[in-house]
Amino acid sequence: MARPLVPLISVDALVTAALELVDEYGDFSLPKLARRIGVSQSSIYSHVSGREEILELMRGRTISESPSVPVDELSWADGLRAVVRNYRDAFARHPRLAPLMVLQTVQNLDVIAMYEDMALLLERAGFTGPDVVAAISMVDSFALGAALDLAAPEVVWAPPSTGFPALSRALGYAGPPTQRGEDAFNFGLETLIAGLRSRLAGD
Repeated sequence: MARPLVPLISVDALVTAALELVDEYGDFSLPKLARRIGVSQSSIYSHVSGREEILELMRGRTISESPSVPVDELSWADGLRAVVRNYRDAFARHPRLAPLMVLQTVQNLDVIAMYEDMALLLERAGFTGPDVVAAISMVDSFALGAALDLAAPEVVWAPPSTGFPALSRALGYAGPPTQRGEDAFNFGLETLIAGLRSRLAGD
């Protein structure tokens, strides 16, 4: 039988279908991916090496959808703010993907480029060596956590009417539930920047 003129699947279609599965179920498998696209599992291996490559392609797709940051034109603090916000926003579009990403070594070049921007900004600030790695790891934890937070229910804490006075007082001052995640992100980002400044100053 002659080969079809147009391939039944493409790498782009595989990534799209895998993201759909992760958005719906929190994970994906190659058999489920094959069924979603309507092809045999063996045909997937004609396009990718396996699950690990698909995960990296999803990571790259997610990050590449965010606008680029002109890090050379910004101060280290403003550049880091922009990079971290883009990072959070990227995974906020696919929050169920975030837990899968922390289990795998980052290899996608688009994502490596984002980390390169972080490293350059931190070096510009005055950090060197292991402090750069520690700061990047801290940003990772913060940005991915903030992305997951945007997927939280509107009511995150529901303490009973008695027994938890401090939390109840704090919740009484909270704004609209839809604003809580953004307020928390802005608070955390500015605290992160302030902490880095303090570290540089030797406080």
